[in-house]
Amino acid sequence: MGVGQEFDVVIVGNGVIGLSIAYQLAKRAPDQRIAVIGPQQRAGAASMAAGAMLNTFGEITKYTLLSPASQAKFQLCREALDAWPAWLAELKDDSGHQRVDASLSSGTTVLLNAKSGHLDDENFAALVAAVDKFGEPHEEIGAEDVPGLDPLAEARPLRALHLPREGAIDSRAVVAALADAAARFGVRFIDAEIDGVQVTAGRVTGVRLGDGGSLTGGTILLAAGAFTGRLLDCLEPGSVPAMFAGKGIAVQTVRRAGPGFQHVVRTPNRSGSCGLHLIPLGDGVEYLGATNLLFDDPATVPDVGMSEFLVQVAREQLDHKIFYADVQQWLVGNRPVALDGFPLIGRTSVDGLLVVTGTYRDGFHCSPVIARLVVDDLLGAGSLAEALPHFAPERAPIESMTPEEAIKEFAFHGVSASIEAGLRLPSHTDTSVLEVFYRQAAQRFYDIVPHPIGLSPEVLLGTVFSENLPEHRIVRYLDAAYRHHAGAGRR
Repeated sequence: MGVGQEFDVVIVGNGVIGLSIAYQLAKRAPDQRIAVIGPQQRAGAASMAAGAMLNTFGEITKYTLLSPASQAKFQLCREALDAWPAWLAELKDDSGHQRVDASLSSGTTVLLNAKSGHLDDENFAALVAAVDKFGEPHEEIGAEDVPGLDPLAEARPLRALHLPREGAIDSRAVVAALADAAARFGVRFIDAEIDGVQVTAGRVTGVRLGDGGSLTGGTILLAAGAFTGRLLDCLEPGSVPAMFAGKGIAVQTVRRAGPGFQHVVRTPNRSGSCGLHLIPLGDGVEYLGATNLLFDDPATVPDVGMSEFLVQVAREQLDHKIFYADVQQWLVGNRPVALDGFPLIGRTSVDGLLVVTGTYRDGFHCSPVIARLVVDDLLGAGSLAEALPHFAPERAPIESMTPEEAIKEFAFHGVSASIEAGLRLPSHTDTSVLEVFYRQAAQRFYDIVPHPIGLSPEVLLGTVFSENLPEHRIVRYLDAAYRHHAGAGRR
């Protein structure tokens, strides 16, 4: 790639969000010279491994509506749920992919079973309260009314709530359609990796490519998902929440026994903030997902431990005949996770540099609305700062709980995860012993943090019980954030 190629807008990232923005921008502003940069194989990209659940209420937890920032995120998801039917119809016409929605599964059933701790009870109760509060269509049904559901007896559902407006779609099909639609409107695709952002006198001028070349752009938009974090070193240390990769493992299977499922079946979000889910993709193909572990860097290959866990819980809790299924392929993707768990969407202090990442589990689902808001901002028809004020990239970390509350919640999640994994305790004790263990482990970490804030259970898990998230990186970021934002934090 030679030096000197000039574009009006350079979008770094060829996943669902980057492609959605490129497609809409090119369609609405045909005079713009637009480039999308990203490796064609997309190894480790969330978009290529996603189950692509179109869930809003199915993602509800007890924390969803407790703070202004979490309410804003929920509202973004609600708008996306309304937007998807028209978005798919538009994409079908503009891409020529008339079967892009062939895998669309209408309806999601959320199961409450006894294979986890009381965390499931609390999140299921929050779901029921939310659908009532917002008037979302729903129906509580019996487990016998869920086609394909045949778990082991000890994992039989206690309750089941069906959400007819929610569902899922094959993310790979949508990504392919977006790429072709963008190309039809003149977007240029560059198969390359980015080494960094070029800034001169406070103004972005282009990007450095991994092969030593460069591209010039009047506007640079960083939408590379979990790979975005390493590109933010052009901003002041501590100004932007630290970014992590939420590694998720999934497996696509081909059914060999039993009738199979007709729509999405899932649990509430669990410890690690990811619920067990099965998505039918048609012709006997089913997508199984359940895992989420935070790492410092994106991963590209599955590991034995979480792969074993995924198959075990799917077989036990959804359909024991999964034992006979053929493995079609294993998938590994990395969700983009900011330290505070909220998106980074907006302009930065570097003129011409925008960031769109940190969407965690909701990036695919929210992509139609995010693309519209970003393009509105680029074309002067709206402002990201006004539309999504909580998610400005340069911000103090949003605090959803105190450190004391975080320690308590971490222990609660740890016990629930242990129960799902098959915890058996001796008859003379109970889970309080395990709670003490988790509390002490989290407290030892907080003892070395000079400027502590409440961290989510998944961040603490990655830091306390593994080397996935090095302690020194968390401590260094929190110290830099404290100094940069003068100790400010908000809920």
